[in-house]
Amino acid sequence: MLHVHLFFVVFSFTSLDLLAVIQFSFNRFFEFYFTMASPQATNQPLIKLYWLEQSRSQRVLWLLEELKVPYELEIFHRDKKTHFAPPELKKVHALGKSPVISVTAPGSSEPVVIAESAFIIEYLLDHFSNGSTLLPKRWKEGKENKVGGETEEWLRFRYFMHYAEGSLMGYMMIALVALSIKGAPVPFFIRPITNGVSGKIKSGFLDPNFATHFTFLEGQLKTSGGSYLCGPNLTGADILLSFPLIAGGSRAGLTKEKYPMLHAYVERLENEPGYKKAADKIIEIEGKFEATL
Repeated sequence: MLHVHLFFVVFSFTSLDLLAVIQFSFNRFFEFYFTMASPQATNQPLIKLYWLEQSRSQRVLWLLEELKVPYELEIFHRDKKTHFAPPELKKVHALGKSPVISVTAPGSSEPVVIAESAFIIEYLLDHFSNGSTLLPKRWKEGKENKVGGETEEWLRFRYFMHYAEGSLMGYMMIALVALSIKGAPVPFFIRPITNGVSGKIKSGFLDPNFATHFTFLEGQLKTSGGSYLCGPNLTGADILLSFPLIAGGSRAGLTKEKYPMLHAYVERLENEPGYKKAADKIIEIEGKFEATL
């Protein structure tokens, strides 16, 4: 009986010890896991994206997913009546627009605040691309730092980084204004005037300019040497161009019949894993995602 009693005492003690060890191990595991998940704990910069619905900030989210860097996301919503960004965004940047990111270096308490889509994408690629093809190689072998020594892919990349906002996006915004004029809540006897003004803007100005730009992009895809505008690889320039083409292309006359290569290119962008992952992230938070101007 003594031996049996001692057996149960030892067994109980050992079982409690084992449970304590298991609990301690799990606690340490989760503590380690969540600590490692923090950018500050891994000595990485803390990146925060200030995301606004129906804005150009979605492409920055896409890039962050492509770069696989830790980041935080703060969501903002437009005013339901004016469709303007909320005034809280002016606390982040004086213009109160989106996208905006803040980047806090390890050991620093003062973040670098960056606005403007192209600048944001260039900054993130400069610091976090780590040799990725998202940022094309600049120099041909043996021609480093020489005039004319740039690669074709890099020249295209740099051009389209400026083209997206400097050339194409302006027409998309004018199209949005024209659409607003057409749908303005005016008395019925004024409606023929607003419809006429909107129609003239579209037919006399927007349609011919969109035709010029879409024909140009169709030609650029034919000569890029790959499936993307800069070559065989997805780059930051493709991500930057994604917003006007996906959000506004259909209403600007970008059809499969007129521009087959450009239409296929836009579909390819929408099917990129990083694009889908960024969209899913917004759906998870907001319940829906709309790529629209």
